[in-house]
Amino acid sequence: GLPPQAIIFIISMIPILELRGGLIAAAILKLPMWQSIAVCVLGNILPLPFILLFIEKILNWMEGCKIGWMRKLAIWLKERGTGKKADKIRKVEFIGLLLFVGIPLPGTGGWTGSLIAALLHVSRKKSVPAIFLGLILATIIMTIISYGGLQAIITFFQNLF
Repeated sequence: GLPPQAIIFIISMIPILELRGGLIAAAILKLPMWQSIAVCVLGNILPLPFILLFIEKILNWMEGCKIGWMRKLAIWLKERGTGKKADKIRKVEFIGLLLFVGIPLPGTGGWTGSLIAALLHVSRKKSVPAIFLGLILATIIMTIISYGGLQAIITFFQNLF
């Protein structure tokens, strides 16, 4: 019963799916590309300031909580935010964070990039622009994939040969 724009907005807010899932859903729903980009980017950006500002406090509270699954989730998120991928980002903070958020692979994106930036105490002067530029890169890549730009390029080159 929700309008399709609300659906792609909500999908873009969900960890793991994020902007990538929203743009794929928008293409499947045959929504206009530019409108979908705006809705998905807004949906993906909305939770990020809260993650950057509050996630460490929330995770510390969850870790001290007596509810087992909350403690386990907090530990898992902290490990995810400070694991192998995080070590690589720490070495090259700005460009590493930008590429981590921007290249649409499983386990990457704005949510995880913000989590890593917060847990590694990357300054907001570096993390916010890096995450934003990463979202722009991810938007470009996923728009090409979702709206058939890649297929158009392949067809063009097939017709040449």
